[in-house]
Amino acid sequence: MHPKLKAALIWVLVIFAVYAIVTSPARAADIVEGVWDVIVGAFRSIGQFFSSLLD
Repeated sequence: MHPKLKAALIWVLVIFAVYAIVTSPARAADIVEGVWDVIVGAFRSIGQFFSSLLD
């Protein structure tokens, strides 16, 4: 991917994220909370997997 195109896409995503947060902060908070729950669940599952390997 061309570096300038990549930078432009990143800027578009950042601007969209800021717009989404400003126009609907409650919805944005719900999305962040959901993503956080998925990340925490994934790390917990990985930890359980390695723990079961050691037992």
